[in-house]
Amino acid sequence: MADERFPGWHGTTIIGVRRGGKVVVAGDGQVSLGQTVIKGTARKVRRLSPGGRDVVVGFAGSTADAFTLLERLEKKLEAAPGQLMRACVELAKDWRTDKYLQKLEAMLIVTDGRTLLVVTGAGDVLEPEHDVAAIGSGGNFALAAARGLMETGMDAEEIARKAMAIAADICVYTNGNLTVETIDG
Repeated sequence: MADERFPGWHGTTIIGVRRGGKVVVAGDGQVSLGQTVIKGTARKVRRLSPGGRDVVVGFAGSTADAFTLLERLEKKLEAAPGQLMRACVELAKDWRTDKYLQKLEAMLIVTDGRTLLVVTGAGDVLEPEHDVAAIGSGGNFALAAARGLMETGMDAEEIARKAMAIAADICVYTNGNLTVETIDG
């Protein structure tokens, strides 16, 4: 994601794959400024445990903005324990209507192992088709690769890793330094 104050900044690639009672969220580690890699080992996939219930979140876009959203999401999950969809809808409402939050530039993939969602600042809370979601600079490459790999006998982690490797081969804003989190459904 780019921003007029920081032209040329590019984020990351995040993928979520649900298969065989598990959801895997994987993210690369690259942050680029124009044609320069600023950091190759950023960690953009996190495990949260609000109220003792695990949730895995991957984010693309501004890191500070994403952390602000993660804090808000944790509060929403604490207010609605075990209700991921409700918490994400409440977050999206706030994000869409709050003047401060409207300026945040990030996207999230969120899962509790049962539900897989993409949350955006446009007020979207999307449950992806085909049990695959992807966001970020190389998201479309990873999504296409994973959708094709869903036809194989590979498990969720194998699909996520292979799709990210394919995206890293195609997208100059994606690398192979992965953070991978798995959560049971």
